[in-house]
Amino acid sequence: MGQICFFNTAKAWGGGEKWHFEISNYLYEKGHDVFVIAHKESELLKRLMKAEIPCKGIAISNLSFLNPFKYFNLISFFRKSNIDTIVMNLSRDVKIAGPSAQKSGVKRIIYRRGSAIPIKNTLLNRYYFKHIVTEILANSFATKNTVTQNNDTLFPKEKITVIYNGIHTQSITDIDVRKENKDFTIINLGRLEYQKNQKFLIHLAARLKERKIPFKLIIGGEGSLRKELEKLIVELNVQGHVSLEGFIERPLEFINRADVFVLPSFWEGFGYVLAEAALCHKPIVAFDVSSNPELILDDATGYLVEVNDLNTFADKIIDLYQDYELRKKMGEKGCDHIKTNFDKDVQLKKIEDYLVYG
Repeated sequence: MGQICFFNTAKAWGGGEKWHFEISNYLYEKGHDVFVIAHKESELLKRLMKAEIPCKGIAISNLSFLNPFKYFNLISFFRKSNIDTIVMNLSRDVKIAGPSAQKSGVKRIIYRRGSAIPIKNTLLNRYYFKHIVTEILANSFATKNTVTQNNDTLFPKEKITVIYNGIHTQSITDIDVRKENKDFTIINLGRLEYQKNQKFLIHLAARLKERKIPFKLIIGGEGSLRKELEKLIVELNVQGHVSLEGFIERPLEFINRADVFVLPSFWEGFGYVLAEAALCHKPIVAFDVSSNPELILDDATGYLVEVNDLNTFADKIIDLYQDYELRKKMGEKGCDHIKTNFDKDVQLKKIEDYLVYG
């Protein structure tokens, strides 16, 4: 078998980059021939180099597929490296790496889809998904369904494989699941970006304050919306209730401070943070979107609420505030659900079988 090449040119670090790093590292440690191409200024490349995983940094933009120099450089590299399988991350990666791989004779051209956003039914997309991409690897059934949502014939459904992003289900054993702080604490963790919708949480805080609920809302993460969120906190006069704690180095320890974990994202491919919260025995309130129902069992391990339904969201938080036993019961069921269905060792073996022996 030839080499497996992972191709991810995102500069920022996110779920997709974490996946590419962890999978390439796992396969490399198992003795498989892997190579990773990442953006030369990315956090992914830094981590790959630190882990001594074979890798290369390049500069790719959204218009690089129009640059014949970059195109022929990739063709030359793929041919010299005996690439048999390529796994791509972004739509721009598909546009430049996909045709280059095909021209080089790469047999398996896989688009790893990690976001439950419908693929646009454009002329370019119809070309790439009909003539270039040979397989799609999705991280949830919700993500799989969005591939053909705008065009039922965009890509053969039988060539879309679902393998969940696994999580080390024993990772919580080093964290004391008992909550130390006395205040009723609501925790959110995610990038401060539009997708994650933390503005909703500031309005939630105002609603809970109106209803005389004593609480603390702690939001972890950094991003471009920090100043807007800080301004909104002041405007809604919830400074005493809401804090933005910035980038979180130890997510499990941070989440463990919660009584309830909340996630108002507009979409998620696979919500790592939901699995982490469940492992911490936390009940979860989130929107009923994308893959969330695969991770949260409504009325059993938490609550799923319609998008931006502030009143219902607040009601569910208050229900959990008023009932400690309910919080405990949901937390225990949530932990069991994640351990049963999303164990990382099981998912890594599935990915190894898919990429190496598939």
